Amino acid sequence: MFRFAVAWFFTATPISLNKLHVQTSVVNCLILYRLTRIRTFCFSALRECVEISKAQKIHSQMIKTSTDSLFFHNHLINAYLRCGEMEDACYLFDEMPVKNVVSWTILIAGFARMGFSAEAISAFSDMHKAYIIPNEYTFVSTLQACSSERVELVFLLQVYSLLIRLGFENNIFLKNAFLTALIRHGLLDEALREFEIKGPSNLDVVSWNAILDGFLKFRVTEIPCFFKKMVLSGINPDAFTFATGLTGLAELLNSEMGVQVHALLIKLGHGGERCAGNALVDMYLKNSRLKDGLKAFQDIPVKDVCSWTKLAAGCLNCGKPFEALKVIENMRFAGVKPNMFTLATGLSACANIPNLDEGQKLQGLMIKLGDEIDVCVKNTLLDLYSRCGSMDLASKVFRSMSDRSVVSWTSMIMGYAQNGHPEEALALFEEMIGFGEKSNHITFICVLYACSQGGYIDKAVKYFSSMSQEHGIAPGEDHYACMVNLLGWAG
Repeated sequence: MFRFAVAWFFTATPISLNKLHVQTSVVNCLILYRLTRIRTFCFSALRECVEISKAQKIHSQMIKTSTDSLFFHNHLINAYLRCGEMEDACYLFDEMPVKNVVSWTILIAGFARMGFSAEAISAFSDMHKAYIIPNEYTFVSTLQACSSERVELVFLLQVYSLLIRLGFENNIFLKNAFLTALIRHGLLDEALREFEIKGPSNLDVVSWNAILDGFLKFRVTEIPCFFKKMVLSGINPDAFTFATGLTGLAELLNSEMGVQVHALLIKLGHGGERCAGNALVDMYLKNSRLKDGLKAFQDIPVKDVCSWTKLAAGCLNCGKPFEALKVIENMRFAGVKPNMFTLATGLSACANIPNLDEGQKLQGLMIKLGDEIDVCVKNTLLDLYSRCGSMDLASKVFRSMSDRSVVSWTSMIMGYAQNGHPEEALALFEEMIGFGEKSNHITFICVLYACSQGGYIDKAVKYFSSMSQEHGIAPGEDHYACMVNLLGWAG
């Protein structure tokens, strides 16, 4: 390319030019061509940059070549924000002598994307004070920031008022962002009102999906009716629609409509979508249709950890713990790394059998996952060891836990009681009270059961009386049954 540029230069230059002038022009042409190549490279690299070291290297190259235009500054800020370097991006933004709507929008979008909602709204306010008129892209990012539960509703309404004043009320992307923000603030009725005002014919599948997701969160019983309304309105559901709708039908145990949605899913060509496939598997398995759930699982072309975990959990819910463990084993052979939900399912399956050896293998996977494991998984492990009668192992796990919950304490108390250690059970309960942990009605059932196992009538009466007096827990039928059983055995 450069050779053509030089050739053109000599062809276009009059022969009367002296030699020095020609040489100077050639050098200038070389410099200009080199600078153009560097700037083109910087621009292309910035658009794809996701590593901070590369962004800094490009930044230094821009300084060397005096590439300090507004256009390049905007792309550099965007690169820093994509790399998560908010402080550097803000510093560069503050140093810019001139900022346009793109500069502000990039900053607001970066804040919103990283979850800094307050900073995004503050930047939007500063932009407004600087008399820069926002565009539709600015509003989309700002509405996204306003959808955070940490942001007061008044900011969302103020932003939407400005949006209407500037004539963007018919922008479909902004309508959808506003609906989503309303629902995330728990204002489903207001979102529905806005949805109806705009008119279903003026909305797209994303608008319908936003309302459907709201129903899943707050009013799941309305999902079947709304899904039918969407289809009858001529809106073709997408993968997200199917995933949300099938999740709702799974909660409602509505397999009849689930089968109809499955047929529509195949008809519209979304049978290979993984998110919809996972929801379909869950729907069938929650309705105890194991064969249909397995078929739906096999139809998912690329299975992730969620696919395998839903199948394993479904097998367990259908009373097939051995099949659940087999699914987890096949998952590991397929090279899919389990998560904490997979391990919780596997440990529950081991507890139902019970199978101590398989449980210890899963505990080894727990150790590998490290900080990804939460207290629920550890509680499941406690339950497994208790059911297997291995209270020493259960105690080791319990003592290693830094985040014990009431379930952790209750599981250990019940484990000791069921395995013939009532004294240890009651001692642990006293320790629990000493740590200031709040017990619940299940904890007291376990405590009274331990008293029954040990024949501790006086202690049982004391704990039973303390329920309402000291812990604010009204005794229920199970607590009275424990006391009747204990007193009956004592004659």
